Amino acid sequence: MPALVKNLLCRITLLASVAGFAACRPDQVEHLKDSKRIGIEADNWEVKRIMPKDLLKATRWAGDSLTATADTLLRRTLARELAAGGVARALSFCKPETYRAVDSLAGVLKATARRLSERPRNPANKGPLLAEQMQPDTLRTIQRLSQEVFFYQRPIVLNNQLCLRCHGEAGKDISAADYALIKQKFPQDQATGYRLGQAMGAWQLSLQRPGVAEFWTMKTRKKWKEHKLPKLF
Repeated sequence: MPALVKNLLCRITLLASVAGFAACRPDQVEHLKDSKRIGIEADNWEVKRIMPKDLLKATRWAGDSLTATADTLLRRTLARELAAGGVARALSFCKPETYRAVDSLAGVLKATARRLSERPRNPANKGPLLAEQMQPDTLRTIQRLSQEVFFYQRPIVLNNQLCLRCHGEAGKDISAADYALIKQKFPQDQATGYRLGQAMGAWQLSLQRPGVAEFWTMKTRKKWKEHKLPKLF
């Protein structure tokens, strides 16, 4: 067969194939099921480079999450214990950093949490704090101390009326009997005389880089929301 004829036949065959694909009706094309979900999952597991600024942002997210959880549990616990047995019963529960749920979350974030104050109830919680880092209560101090360690701090502000029963003014907010009990249990107590809206101390967290990076990944991962079909009957 002459080369020219052979080349012409090849071109005709190719054009026929393209025309055949173009002639397919939409209902003849098989679409991949759950293609959007598959695409999102593939994107989720794609290895992404986390920039230093992302890790600092994740440190704030992680710190806010942990301390907000601790503060919420503290308010609920103190309300319950004060109602059940007054200050005598509630005193032993004012340690939210030791709560099981808080400790569990700290483990996930690879974080160590503590509360510091210049006027603490327990001397073990005494520590210097910069005045400019205590107001307003939305202020956050975020630092990268080393390649592997991040630092988070936020003020602890007395914004719950219940807290005045242990940390308010003796003789006014704190009864004489309760104040005597506090001094008996904590002879070096300095954590009284506070007013609503006043900073009492600060949360401080030390977080390891793997925990911060994982939290960034979890917070930024796309979520697949399954859309259920509406009920027809």
